[in-house]
Amino acid sequence: MAKRCVGLMVGSGEVTVVDTQIPDDNDAPITLVRDETWKLPTGDRHKAYETLFHRCKDFLEVNGIEQVVVKASSVPQGRANGGLLDSAELRGVIICAAASACETRVLKKEVISRTYGRKVDECVNDDAFWAQKLDGVKLRKGSREAAMLVVAHRARP
Repeated sequence: MAKRCVGLMVGSGEVTVVDTQIPDDNDAPITLVRDETWKLPTGDRHKAYETLFHRCKDFLEVNGIEQVVVKASSVPQGRANGGLLDSAELRGVIICAAASACETRVLKKEVISRTYGRKVDECVNDDAFWAQKLDGVKLRKGSREAAMLVVAHRARP
């Protein structure tokens, strides 16, 4: 039976959500159910975090999501700025929400590149790769890195 798996990529004020079904047949493409972005509400940041926490948790529970893969923080080159710290805070909120609802993994981009055998950025820019790996609704180009989390997770469950 196909498993529902979501890839999440968190920025300082938004979360890219790629909702998929992974078939049992490893040679079959992954079905993209939806590709959307959750914006952090304006106003008090702590209230906005609470809102996105509940949105994430409710989304995962209502849709029967079994697995979540979140893109991990990366070590910045140079000095950390406010946007980087804000995204780290929001990532923590989202990881906590996901872990409270289902199995959750956090993957680093460089680990995906090493274990998948191909650089993430090469895959993100390869239209033929996505035509082979995904079926279903149209994937936005800006969501390909979140989808790569699911592809890499499938290759190494």
